[in-house]
Order: sequence, then C-alpha cells, then structure tokens
Amino acid sequence: MASLKETTGAITDRLEDLVGQLRSELEGGEIDFERLTGVADQISEAADGLAETFSNVNDTLMQRLDQLKSGGSGNGNGNGNGSGSGSRRKTAKAG
Repeated sequence: MASLKETTGAITDRLEDLVGQLRSELEGGEIDFERLTGVADQISEAADGLAETFSNVNDTLMQRLDQLKSGGSGNGNGNGNGSGSGSRRKTAKAG
C-alpha cells in the first residue's frame, strides 16, 4: 500500500523538477514562451494533483472521525473522495 509520504514525495519531486525546468528556461538567455507556457501548465497540473491528494485524505479521515463520533462502526464502503461539492468541513490534523 502506498503511503501518503511516498505519494506526496513523488508529486513534490515532479514539481521540483518542473520548477527547475522553468528556472532553466528563464535563465538560459533565449526565452521560448511556448515552452514556458507548457512547463507552467505542467506545474499547475502537478500542484492540482497534490491538492487533490491532500483533500481526498482529509475527506476520508474526517468521514471516519464522524463515524466514530456518531457511534457507527463504518463498513469502509465509502470512497472518501467527496467529489468536491458542497462546503468544506474542518480538516483533520496529522499526528
């Protein structure tokens, strides 16, 4: 099973690589705006993926906490992704 640390590590490594590419393009002298746009789009997609990961983990943890508080045993059938609709609830804290 993948851990949150492994997952976020992979995503942040990708973000760091893309930021390095962006920095190289900007500092390289000849600026290719089409390339800059492509790298910036990739950075945005990777950051969105990281935010989605954190949101999904938070939703799953909050659902479980709500089940425990209400005395339910929870059968684990919920997918925990919440699809992003509705207002955000408080967040679970790690540790």
